[in-house]
Amino acid sequence: MRETEEIRDKVVLVGLNSPVLKKEQNADEDTMEELSALVETAGGETVGIVLQNRATPDPRTFIGEGKVAEVQLYCENVGATMVIFDNDLSPSQQRVLTELLGIQVLDRCGLILDIFAQRAKTKEGRLQVELAQYKYLLPRLTGMWTHLERQGGTSGKGAIGSKGPGETQLETDRRLIHKKIDKLRADLEDVRRVRGTQRQQRRKNEIPVVAIVGYTNAGKSTLLNQLTGAGIPANNRLFDTLDTTSRLLTVSDTLDVVISDTVGFIRKLPHQLVEAFKATLEELEYADLLLHVIDVSNPEWQAQAQVVEDLIVELGASELPRIDVFNKSDCVPAGEIMPHGEDICAISARTGEGVDRLLELIDKRLDKGTRRVVLHLPYDKGGLLDMLYREARVESVEYGETIDVTAVCGPRTLGQVEAFIAE
Repeated sequence: MRETEEIRDKVVLVGLNSPVLKKEQNADEDTMEELSALVETAGGETVGIVLQNRATPDPRTFIGEGKVAEVQLYCENVGATMVIFDNDLSPSQQRVLTELLGIQVLDRCGLILDIFAQRAKTKEGRLQVELAQYKYLLPRLTGMWTHLERQGGTSGKGAIGSKGPGETQLETDRRLIHKKIDKLRADLEDVRRVRGTQRQQRRKNEIPVVAIVGYTNAGKSTLLNQLTGAGIPANNRLFDTLDTTSRLLTVSDTLDVVISDTVGFIRKLPHQLVEAFKATLEELEYADLLLHVIDVSNPEWQAQAQVVEDLIVELGASELPRIDVFNKSDCVPAGEIMPHGEDICAISARTGEGVDRLLELIDKRLDKGTRRVVLHLPYDKGGLLDMLYREARVESVEYGETIDVTAVCGPRTLGQVEAFIAE
């Protein structure tokens, strides 16, 4: 670990604020601070920040030739090894800036993709990140390496080994990447099919699904740990969870749910990632309830909550029932008014304060007529016991004059065994 820290990249951050850019495309002090936190998450160190106001972005260098020269001098003075822009750069702008500055240039999108590549652990997560990386790389191939422009040709007069089918190395690489993207999409479809089968089984067993969503570092993993003892690493850094974790949670004596932690949302989330992570985030579409976790101790919580809201809409999950969970309430100054309402709950996932109230809200929102009943089944109806094991939660079975079963049943199951319920 110490070796890794010694070779960390020293990064200068650059951001542009322009009236012609949309609000979400502009850089400001808050987004630059967040970018610095992302650099730290990626294992880098921020050694300087340059924030520029400009009427319009320069089509060639984005920030203009004069500013580029200024940034280059600044990088030499602080010993920077990389420049990262808070704004999205076009492939040609990124290429030109790398040439002019003499060190690697990334934009926010490229940085987030790099973090995701470092953090993804499951096969599905790695597939999704790889797909997003290839989509990001494809338009940036031209000019990245000089050999990509080499034309093989068929004349036979070129250098040894250059005789080819008349296709440039660039075209070959593009074709290979398109093939790779198609393969990754097919693999992700297989993942979706497996998920669909699992969902059907859960629906058959009438187990509701609760999905935890929220801005990155809002405390989603800490909440899942508090509720289920899942033991997921929960650190104070961005994108600490990339792979969906699902656990069974007993909400009350008549309600079990599957509760899932999801990847954190962030402003300016690369659209390649929104697309690539559909296989994980499509869980939201099939959830019975969303828990939107909001870090109420963050001065920017309203803007962060809006980012999550917009992405929920984009993912087609805006109509789902939802509880807004205002987390880190123990970090809010005394006397500050907390948000309140019917589907709002203030908690501290770290200390457990307010979690009982959250469980009550979940129970209330998902109450679908589930009941605990005692059944006296005649022995010639023993087949119903098999059905109960499949469709309900069987708590105890005793054999006497009848088969006495205590089980938690949903409405459909109750209808099938109604005649045998003890009064």
